[in-house]
Amino acid sequence: MNLRTLERHIASGAIDTVLVGAPDVFGRLMGKRFTGRHFLEHVAGGATHGCNYLLAVNLEMEPQDGFALVNWEKGFGDFEFRPDLATLRILPWQPGAALVFADLHHPGGEAVAEAPRSLLRAQAAKLRRRGWACAMASELEFYLYQQSYPEACQRGYQGLVPSSDYRIDYHLMQPTRDEALMRAARNGMTAAGIPIESSKGEWGRGQHEINFTHADPVTMADRHTLFKQGLKELAQQHGQSITFMPKVAVTEAGSSCHIHVSLWRGGAPLFWDARARGGSRVFRQFLGGLLKYSRELSYFFAPTVNAYKRYQAGSWAPTTMAWSPDNRTVGFRVVGQGGSFRIENRMPGADANPYLAFAAMLAAGQAGIEEALDCGDAYEGNAYVDARLPALPTTLAQAVELLAGSRLARRALGDAVVEFYVHTGRLEVRAFNQAVTDWERRRYFEQI
Repeated sequence: MNLRTLERHIASGAIDTVLVGAPDVFGRLMGKRFTGRHFLEHVAGGATHGCNYLLAVNLEMEPQDGFALVNWEKGFGDFEFRPDLATLRILPWQPGAALVFADLHHPGGEAVAEAPRSLLRAQAAKLRRRGWACAMASELEFYLYQQSYPEACQRGYQGLVPSSDYRIDYHLMQPTRDEALMRAARNGMTAAGIPIESSKGEWGRGQHEINFTHADPVTMADRHTLFKQGLKELAQQHGQSITFMPKVAVTEAGSSCHIHVSLWRGGAPLFWDARARGGSRVFRQFLGGLLKYSRELSYFFAPTVNAYKRYQAGSWAPTTMAWSPDNRTVGFRVVGQGGSFRIENRMPGADANPYLAFAAMLAAGQAGIEEALDCGDAYEGNAYVDARLPALPTTLAQAVELLAGSRLARRALGDAVVEFYVHTGRLEVRAFNQAVTDWERRRYFEQI
């Protein structure tokens, strides 16, 4: 939807509210709701403002100390939220509402480099300077429960009833129970400019997946972010709740965010060698960069304490760094041929901030091209049981320190950006280390 169309909808009364939102470090949309007329007259052509503490809060919205970008000493001033009018869209599940994504800028100045959308824009721009385009697609898994969000909160998120009684991977019968929600999601998302390919039952009880059509990195990240928020809102409207936690229960499979990537030039696939009917040199170099650098960039694929509980042998989540055609035990699965030939990164969990995960993949892949790396031979066998393969980090603390020491991250993203996210990660580790868990009470209350 362009601005002229929005003006017509506001004049007719079809739209009366415009949401302006920018993604925070956790991938949540932060911003304001404007009356339609005020948006047109005062925001569309310029910006609105919001407190810059939004990049320095934890998930509970508590301001955190130690950030150079924003802090109490600087008085927690404002960022500009500059609407990206190319992202205007109607929200079918919110009556009378439209939404536009915004980029964060310093007052009257340049983009905030640490902001997730800015970070991805910078990496995508490097590709465009080569004359190349990138196609990305994320596929999100999630668990659906029969309780609403307020009820789940009141229960302390304990004893929630999954929407299916047994595992439903590819099932067409029991997922029909959830079709009222899934149909609303498929149709509503498509109407909101998020083209949906399909939905399906996943391996866990109450676990589902909805697949998007691929797009350029920034567009895909915007769709991914709005999808997560919109799906939660739709679930609440149906008296249900959804979680994108990577590992919601010890007995259930984790929820992933597999990311597919391919490069293009002039409409031709750069990853495909038509004569050899296989991967091109660019493909091998890009994948070589992913294999070399993804371990030290893993914070961007798995940014929470919970994420590392997903990496378990035989769990459908990877535990090692290897690649193979159509092998679900490795970290990088290569699928398709010709125009559909692509790399699937199986490391990210459903908690991944798509802007950061996409940016990390582009940084690693482009480093592989610049360094003329090679991905080596495809792996054969069960990567879960091969001790020779490099292992993924097993904790958030380990991933954060790998990022802190990453020369590539500092070179590709900048020291300020790396220090910002290292500090964010360390704060999350500290918060968990200070918490007393149910596991500790069960284990120690009586017997210690």
